[in-house]
Amino acid sequence: MAEEILFTQEGYDKIVEEHEYLVSVRRLEVTEQLKTARSFGDLSENAEYDAAKEAQAELEARIQRLENMMRNAKIVSEDEVTGDRANLGVTVKIKDLATKEELEYKIVGITDADPIMGLISNESPVGKALIGKKVGDKVEVVIESKDASEGTVIRYQITGIQK
Repeated sequence: MAEEILFTQEGYDKIVEEHEYLVSVRRLEVTEQLKTARSFGDLSENAEYDAAKEAQAELEARIQRLENMMRNAKIVSEDEVTGDRANLGVTVKIKDLATKEELEYKIVGITDADPIMGLISNESPVGKALIGKKVGDKVEVVIESKDASEGTVIRYQITGIQK
């Protein structure tokens, strides 16, 4: 059985919307590109046809990924989120125990993640470490590096959780 993918309602709605657009609009556009490219003649030396076929393959792969996400989706409702533990949909304040830097992240599903905006995925190293923890808990996050043979360990303490 495939692993369930956690979403907020908003995140799930976004992938459903993207899927509908790709199936109803984008698929027709790519089909038209293929028809036009075929009309140019010899397909063995037809760059437009090759590009259209590649676009079609990428489109179908994305549609398939979205369908897989929707099939395995678990929507975390606001009723399930209590605010006493880190979970999808809550904002968590943490302090880096080495640098004393204070950080604030909202934990979201993978499709909504944008670390620059303070939105981290529940599947990211920091997100995984925080899920289920409460204020006062300390967590260790191993950050993998391509350069180092070992990952860097960062220690955080949860200083606040807000629904």
